[in-house]
Amino acid sequence: MKAETFTLRTGETITIPIPVCYADCIELIRSDYYRYFGHVSSFGKMFLKTFSSPPFALTFWLRLAQIRGLWYWSAKIMHRHYSVKYSMQVYPSMKIGYGFCLQHSICVVINPATIIGNNVNVSQFTQIGTSKEKAAIIGDNVSLSPMISLVNDVHIGSNSTVGTGAVVTHDVPSKATVVGVPAKVLHYNNSGHFVGNRWPLPVNNE
Repeated sequence: MKAETFTLRTGETITIPIPVCYADCIELIRSDYYRYFGHVSSFGKMFLKTFSSPPFALTFWLRLAQIRGLWYWSAKIMHRHYSVKYSMQVYPSMKIGYGFCLQHSICVVINPATIIGNNVNVSQFTQIGTSKEKAAIIGDNVSLSPMISLVNDVHIGSNSTVGTGAVVTHDVPSKATVVGVPAKVLHYNNSGHFVGNRWPLPVNNE
């Protein structure tokens, strides 16, 4: 597994895994599965789970569509199917860390230039957009609550929470909870506690 490191304006760094083979894709799928269900499983059982869990199904096929190999076109078609059916625009070209969790299978729009850290929750009716070349960078262990918007290239610090209905137009410090329109810091008593079943990161990610 390759990796890319990004430095947030909050001063912290995040390391994003970049798959180069199907074994890497399966490792990422396993990390997502753990976030949803709290345990690891075989590839076959994870595949069967796609028939009963649309949010996991979208991430499952998204991960496989990141590699141009035997499964590429099947994965692209299935990813497209779930994207259209549930109005979810999350692209295989995006850089997404371990343990990506879509809380519900409806109405998520994420600009493909967005960088998403490890163990991140994304809820329904989330919009992450930009009118610039760059989009948001989201740190590790972040919870994005329902009906929120991240505007342009904001940086969301690790272990933070964006509260329901917030419109984020400025950077969010680490361990902060922000709410409102525009979003403002409510408190710093946060350690990403809304992010459960965290996938343990490789040593070089910590």
